[in-house]
Amino acid sequence: MKTRIKRALRPVSLRARLLIMLLAATSVVWSIAAWWSYHDARHEAEELLDAQLAQSARLLLAQARNKPIEESDDEFRALDSPDKSGLHPYEQKLQFRIFNADGDILLSSSSPPPLLTPGASGYFELAEGKTGWRVLVTGDTESRLQVEVAQSLSIRDELARYIALRMAMPLLVALPLLGVLIYLLVGRALRPLVGLADTVSIRTVSNLSPLQTDNLPHEVLPLVQSLNTLLGRLGRAIDSERRFTADAAHELRTPLAAIQMQAQVALASAADDSRRHALGQVVAGTQRATRLMEQLLRLARLDPLVGLTDAQPIDLNTLASQVVGDLPASAGSGRVDWQPGDPALVQGDAGLLAVALRNLLDNALRYAPEGSPVHLAIRRDANALCLEVSDNGPGVPEAELANLTERFYRGRKVTQDGSGLGLAIVRRIAELHGATLKLENQPPSGLRAALCWPATGR
Repeated sequence: MKTRIKRALRPVSLRARLLIMLLAATSVVWSIAAWWSYHDARHEAEELLDAQLAQSARLLLAQARNKPIEESDDEFRALDSPDKSGLHPYEQKLQFRIFNADGDILLSSSSPPPLLTPGASGYFELAEGKTGWRVLVTGDTESRLQVEVAQSLSIRDELARYIALRMAMPLLVALPLLGVLIYLLVGRALRPLVGLADTVSIRTVSNLSPLQTDNLPHEVLPLVQSLNTLLGRLGRAIDSERRFTADAAHELRTPLAAIQMQAQVALASAADDSRRHALGQVVAGTQRATRLMEQLLRLARLDPLVGLTDAQPIDLNTLASQVVGDLPASAGSGRVDWQPGDPALVQGDAGLLAVALRNLLDNALRYAPEGSPVHLAIRRDANALCLEVSDNGPGVPEAELANLTERFYRGRKVTQDGSGLGLAIVRRIAELHGATLKLENQPPSGLRAALCWPATGR
């Protein structure tokens, strides 16, 4: 029972939905058209039969006016002959009466309808038991004759239905044919979607190339473009995971080997001073490995992002004050020269921008001479709004400036410990915020690092 319910609740295919909706709509419209055609044809048939009554009445009046009735009884009674051989299928036997000016019946058919009120004129419907009649009463002022011509309602209705059904039948017969054509055309129209589904179903993780958009309907293009965007994101995410795995395996090998070696030295050393020194190196190595892992994990989280999902207005002055205030004294927070100014608003993520500024300050504090200040400022001009960190350290050779934001690049004359990931993280955060990381040497010595937003982006 549950299996049957699940099968009934399965999503209906697009082909089935289109067929059901198109066939339902076509059936409704076709039925309305058939109904309309039937009733219109029946009405026209009724009008034609009424016209036949009028024509028969005129013929009777013409014959009665031109020939005395007693001399032509047989000619009149021929209209009421039971022999119908040779008549047209649509021609019906008529009942009639002919009156003179005094209302006397001059001639009558074999089974006329009930008499009408004297002086009546026009079309009437009469009932005699279960038999109904359509009667036309008309007269001739010149001969002062009056004629009643009648047709059985049952015969008229049967004939009208027959004519109407013959006219509406092509519509009803064509409906199944139209359903078959709709089925074939829907299948042909959905063929590109079937091909697209087959192409997607055979894709593997190793094949994330964009889907072809040739010969696809315009309605499907947004879906395929979204799929291509998703495949691109998935490819970047997989590449990021692979890069993270490779980077972690490569970069952690050295500090872990150093920790292991120092731990072995501590175990093998009998002297307290040697053991204490080795354990201190183990702690330092563990701290370096921890920092490296934090940086790698941060990069792994930033790489797949294509933008900020919840950007908020941020005052760079407030952000800088918070970051400087959070720096520990051991990191040299007292050396940061910072004076808040007028509000400088940008759109972004306060947490990520704090990480970027903290990395810039950490680099400046470690590479600047001991005790020398590090300057933090917000600079405005007509083209940009920049958050700058500058020091008076040794600077960087001009040939190496462009490589500083590459992962694990630390330059050839590096004197401080580090992982080479700090500026790579800052650059990625800048990209997510629509900003640019600018690095330049400043005279006479030192390095200036700035996060700059275009003036139009403020």
